[in-house]
Amino acid sequence: MSMTFDEKLAALGAEVPNATVPGANYVPAVVVGNIVFLAGQVPRRDDRLMCVGRLGENLTVEEGYAAARLCALNLVVQLQAACGGSLSRVKRIAKLTGFVNATADFTDMPKVINGASDLFIEIFGEAGRHARSAVGAPTLPRGVGVEVEAIAEIEP
Repeated sequence: MSMTFDEKLAALGAEVPNATVPGANYVPAVVVGNIVFLAGQVPRRDDRLMCVGRLGENLTVEEGYAAARLCALNLVVQLQAACGGSLSRVKRIAKLTGFVNATADFTDMPKVINGASDLFIEIFGEAGRHARSAVGAPTLPRGVGVEVEAIAEIEP
C-alpha cells in the first residue's frame, strides 16, 4: 500500500517547517476555481532565514539546492493550508518558478532549483512533475539565495 501525500509529508518529520506568515501586503495562496497560486517562498524556518547570500559568490550549488528544497517545503505547507489541511485534494503540481540570487557568471540555476523539483516529486510522485523556470536574479528579498513559487491543480 502506498503512502498518501499527507503521509509522505509527515514522514519528513522535523524537516517540515511551520507555515510562514507573509512579511508584506500579500497572501500565501490564492485559490481560483481548481487552481492554487502559491506566493514565492524563501528558505525560512521558524522566522529564521536559512540561506542568505549569492550563488557563485558565497553560496555553493549544494547550499542553494538545500535552500530550494526548504522553499518547496514551505510551499507544500502553504498548499496544505489552502486545501483545508490535507494534501489529498492535490491533483498536480503544474508549474514552479525558481529565482536564484546569483552572480552574472553563475549558470547552474537549474541544479539549484532541482532541490524544489526533487522534493515535489518525492512527495507527489508523478503528480509532482511540473513545468519549470529557473531564473537568475541580481538580488532577492532580504538577501536570500533562493525563492520559489508554484501553481497547483486541486480537486474542487
